Amino acid sequence: MAEGMSDLPLDPAILAARLLAWYDAGHRALPWRPEGGALGDPYRVWLSEVMLQQTTVAAVVPYFQAFLARWPTLPDLAAADDAAVMAAWAGLGYYSRARNLLACARAVATTHGGRFPAEEAALRALPGVGPYTAAAVAAIAFGKPAAAVDGNVERVLARLTDDATPLPGFKARARALAQAMVPGDRPGDFAQAAIDLGALVCRPRAPDCPACPWAEACRARADGTIALRPARPEKAARPTRRGYAYWAVGPRGVWLVRRPPKGLLGGMLALPCGDWLSGAPLAIPAGWRAQTLNAPVRHVFTHFALTLTVVVLHPPGDDPAAVLGAGFWGGAADLDALPTVMKKVRRRVEESRA
Repeated sequence: MAEGMSDLPLDPAILAARLLAWYDAGHRALPWRPEGGALGDPYRVWLSEVMLQQTTVAAVVPYFQAFLARWPTLPDLAAADDAAVMAAWAGLGYYSRARNLLACARAVATTHGGRFPAEEAALRALPGVGPYTAAAVAAIAFGKPAAAVDGNVERVLARLTDDATPLPGFKARARALAQAMVPGDRPGDFAQAAIDLGALVCRPRAPDCPACPWAEACRARADGTIALRPARPEKAARPTRRGYAYWAVGPRGVWLVRRPPKGLLGGMLALPCGDWLSGAPLAIPAGWRAQTLNAPVRHVFTHFALTLTVVVLHPPGDDPAAVLGAGFWGGAADLDALPTVMKKVRRRVEESRA
């Protein structure tokens, strides 16, 4: 018996058939999703999966459509300017994904002749492509019997089997369970159906059990442990950092800098800032007009919370680079391309003027 089969409450073929019947009866129409059992376009599937990492479908759809309009093929994206891609990504968060997006597109263009490899192992060797994305592309775009297991699917399978193994330890078990159910004739539809089941029905809170095709087989439902699955280790407290952000106004706009290519918000346009680790401000000359706003800006990153003191500056002269760092005077379009935390600073400045 294959690994994972003995842990399922029903024969895996029966579970797969029920899930696919539910999916066929009505599912989300998404711009990257193939219909009628067809294979998906590898570029679209990959692009959507990268964007969907830790981001909702509703937030991703307009970004996906804008990216396709601007870079309709993988070679187009591979040839794109880094700054243009980072600006187009602004607002999606987790900006390392945008850097990996470019690195992967260029690797496919140079190493694979502009065509994604079909095998899961070859996909995983590409920059920024992890186990889930590789399996999703292999299954949806190439019809390979790969188990695409994201957080939604982990939750579904933990409840289906009432498995008390805490995350992240449950991840390997979830992949084995999913792999046991993947049907050879419709792996892509199975992957999308499982994801939809977790996103729309087996939700983290208030799951819609009567609508679930696996409700009768669900062990957590029978045992009354749905709210406890998947089991999670206790979260460590998220530390808080403090720093400064500078809104420097000149006759030609607002002074913007580009953050270093590696690290937090790497390669993104930004406002000048002090060091967020030490909390130290920049050394602003005494002769500069400066106003510290009363209300700070707060933003939560994955691993820490940030509180920024906002300082409005009016530098004398046309080139404040020696104090604020190399940059340029940005206009409205540049400000619109700032990452979310910087847009919060912009809103705080605008509120102070109201």
